Amino acid sequence: MVLRAVAARLASSSLCHHHVLQAALLAPTSTSPTAFLHSHATSFGYKQVREDEKSKLVGSVFSSVASSYDVMNDLMSGGLHRLWKDRLISKLNPFPGMKHLDVAGGTGDVAFRVVERIKSVSHRATQGTLTDLEEDTHIYVCDINPNMLDVGKKRAAEKGYNEEHCLSWVQGDAEALSFDDGSMDGYTIAFGIRNVTHIEKALSEAYRVLKKGGRFLCLELSHVDVPIFKDIYDVYSFSVIPAVGELVAGDRQSYQYLVESIRRFPKQEKFAQMIQEAGFERVEYENLVGGVVAIHSGLKL
Repeated sequence: MVLRAVAARLASSSLCHHHVLQAALLAPTSTSPTAFLHSHATSFGYKQVREDEKSKLVGSVFSSVASSYDVMNDLMSGGLHRLWKDRLISKLNPFPGMKHLDVAGGTGDVAFRVVERIKSVSHRATQGTLTDLEEDTHIYVCDINPNMLDVGKKRAAEKGYNEEHCLSWVQGDAEALSFDDGSMDGYTIAFGIRNVTHIEKALSEAYRVLKKGGRFLCLELSHVDVPIFKDIYDVYSFSVIPAVGELVAGDRQSYQYLVESIRRFPKQEKFAQMIQEAGFERVEYENLVGGVVAIHSGLKL
């Protein structure tokens, strides 16, 4: 497909690059797509809505797409989302005994990868025996949408995961987490933070629940920085993705929103600044496929 072909070309040209946040580059712009976050209006795609409406509208979108979410991810990205999530987990570097929170992770894609990585590390070290540290491992999947959590629970059962042992499913709001201060070793959010009403609140909550030394990681669809590829990507996003959504999921409108929400999300440097302002240090980001997605990270020190 178009995205896969262009992605291969970009990879061969070494256009996947890494940025360390520099204070000199972080002067705020006078007009920003995120300025509405500080008012009583916010965006729902290209529409402006009241803040109290956005969560309901986003909830309706994800209730509609929950059953076809994973299939659509494969179709929209040509399967590349699997590699992007693998890259996210490699940056997290999970370890036995860790307490980890995956937010907006209802279908379990990221959480399952964390569990598998921890099991792999532990079993290599102990020749397959279950260690006390592995028994202490706990991964929490938090999502505001019960339909997405239902999909994740079903997938977990199919994979044979014991919920009491290592996985918990929690319905909750990224802007008002129910977890204690300093209780988590790691926090991930993949393709979810652009859907919250107040990004700053979600970042503040991430900082609050992390332990000292804990790592924040965000995988999100972002802004393409290669001119020719940007034109191709725009056509693909606004013409192909909604059409595929209508064909496969019977829901063009929800996927139109998803495309628009990507364009309204802060650019990489601006989002990095927001993470730093939440209190995180050593903030950096990595662009993948020319900026189609970016992985932002920060440490609570």
